[in-house]
Amino acid sequence: MASARIQPGQPYPLGATWNGRGVNFSLFSAHAEKVELCLFDRGGAREVARIPLPENTDEIWHGYVPDAWPGTLYGYRVYGPYDPNRGHRFNPNKLLIDPYTKALQGNLHWSDAHFGYRVGSTRGDLSFDRRDNARGVPKCRVIDPAFTWGADRPLARAWDETIIYELHMRGFTKLHPGVPEGLRGTAAGMSMRGVIEYIKSLGVTAVELLPIQAFLSDRHLVARGLANYWGYNTIAFFAPEPRYLSTGSPVEFKTMVSRFHEAGIEVILDIVFNHTGEGNHLGPTLSFRGIDNASYYRLDPASPRHYVDFTGTGNTLNLSHPRVIQFVMDCLRHWVVEMHVDGFRFDLSATLGRDGSDFDASASLFDAIGQDPVLARAKLIAEPWDLGPGGYQLGNHGPGWAEWNDRFRDTVRRFWRGDDGQLPDFAARLAGSADIFDRRRRRPWAGVNYVTAHDGFTLRDLVSYAQKHNEANGEENRDGHNENYSANYGVEGPTTDEEINQLRRRQRRNLLATLLFSQGTPMLLAGDEFGRSQQGNNNAYCQDNEVSWLDWEGIDAEGRQSIDFVRRLTSLRRRYPILRCGRFLHGQEEIDGIKDISWIAPDGAEMVAEHWHDPSARCVGLMLHDTSMRDGGGEEGAGPGDVLLLLFNAQDEAVTFKLPSVKDRPWRWLDDTSSYEPPRPQRHGGGETVQLWARSVALLRLETETDERRE
Repeated sequence: MASARIQPGQPYPLGATWNGRGVNFSLFSAHAEKVELCLFDRGGAREVARIPLPENTDEIWHGYVPDAWPGTLYGYRVYGPYDPNRGHRFNPNKLLIDPYTKALQGNLHWSDAHFGYRVGSTRGDLSFDRRDNARGVPKCRVIDPAFTWGADRPLARAWDETIIYELHMRGFTKLHPGVPEGLRGTAAGMSMRGVIEYIKSLGVTAVELLPIQAFLSDRHLVARGLANYWGYNTIAFFAPEPRYLSTGSPVEFKTMVSRFHEAGIEVILDIVFNHTGEGNHLGPTLSFRGIDNASYYRLDPASPRHYVDFTGTGNTLNLSHPRVIQFVMDCLRHWVVEMHVDGFRFDLSATLGRDGSDFDASASLFDAIGQDPVLARAKLIAEPWDLGPGGYQLGNHGPGWAEWNDRFRDTVRRFWRGDDGQLPDFAARLAGSADIFDRRRRRPWAGVNYVTAHDGFTLRDLVSYAQKHNEANGEENRDGHNENYSANYGVEGPTTDEEINQLRRRQRRNLLATLLFSQGTPMLLAGDEFGRSQQGNNNAYCQDNEVSWLDWEGIDAEGRQSIDFVRRLTSLRRRYPILRCGRFLHGQEEIDGIKDISWIAPDGAEMVAEHWHDPSARCVGLMLHDTSMRDGGGEEGAGPGDVLLLLFNAQDEAVTFKLPSVKDRPWRWLDDTSSYEPPRPQRHGGGETVQLWARSVALLRLETETDERRE
């Protein structure tokens, strides 16, 4: 095998770094005895050089290869003890992916050779496999990081202005008629003007992308003709998934980010630092396991052959190790500084807060992020749970963090389904979940409200199916959540019964209006704005097909009306800042005798304990008074002093609601969910009764002297 010249190089930065004359290679491994850099031909099929890294500084192996250029393909072979009972799984027969690689070429082709042990051996993972797996492993590629960003800067949009749109980059563009076929499913496809203009037209301010870091499709899924569609199986955290790049270059992703920024839309990445794609002790040896298993993973102290598994995926990254914390911090800074993303949603973030076995909001990684001048300005969103002890940590992350609020999801679903006893909790969710987040000077935006997300039913399916239908996943419908708080209203799945369909459409509108009129940060699932269905599948993680892809050409007239309805809702939220207040409202502040928040019973009086304790109560009014001292705030006609009245009726019949009398001024009817069409202009005097339709929401505004002068 050919060799190449190599010099000592430098331990930092980690990874492969081109300096214009050559490439510095640097790899951390505390327990390795030798590290070989393997270079490949342009196609990645033939290993053309194998070079021992000549230096080790502070447990970092490094070397510099003169005359190496961007585009160079490489991997590592790492030598050391293969002793699973002591936590070591070195096997130099396995080509390993650099944890710091910025780009990959090719995809993983599964075979038994990827496992460090002999698959099928009676000794299991205690055996040792000598087969070379290089032909089936993606190759790391040296990149030139240069990119002309021009005037692009972080948008730094205020949290209280933020509306998140969660989407899957491949699924969003795979069937999009405005995206050339060769670009569908890629960052280039997401960059198309029509795609971005559509997203902007919805009134959302940020896209939250499901994982786009390079990931694996599990072997058992591939064997069944399926794939890990969602991507929560990362193997190369610095590198975009090769299948999402039509050009193969990370420049394509940078271009996408810059175009979203030009449209005023932030880009948030769903990122997975709780585990890797290497699985449990019987998983493949592809990167971290073969580089330094005992450092990168949390091992069972009583049996280091096995992994601590807080994630349900077989392994847990060892985020109490300083080099692993450094790895995560370097990765986050890379995506912010080099790729210009605006924030992150951290999958199973409770795991990231476990220096020991218990969750701690001041765990090492969280403290490191909080003091970092780059990351402290990024949007940080936690999925605040995992499968470890005390794994449900909603509300327990520190200042500066937002958190997915599943309490909002479940309560809002149950209220509109008509469950008994939901009104008090429903009111708390509408008001920003102060019972959860109002501590340590946190603000209502800390709660990311959602009714649907990628994990679970779509909005249409939520009101069309009483049970999950995951048979296509090949797990006999055992996977996915069983308690979805959904309803079918008489028929399971699609129906020609127009009365049921009308009710389902109205329930979708109710759920959307509740989401966008609640205090906190709303998150909308892509496709819900026009009624996308997954045919009742509430766990489509392995469905890289029409089940998950957005069917743009299938949007009918009703779907287009629904899109316009969502645009109206986001416009109202943007126009009236009191719908997205930057502080918690407790009814303790008032101006001109009007409290900042009041709860109104159908008789027009303030709610009393008797109303709250009635388990059958399903109707309530929420009056909000903008008592802020800011100048302006919303769009024309809105600002400090606005008084809004939201009416919610989850009953099966209409309710006569008496409007509260406030300053002898009339109420103007702004919008409601009785249909997709905007309502006719209406005025109602204080003390007047109105008919609130069965299962509906209405929004009214107290008129002001300015309104009278304008007219």
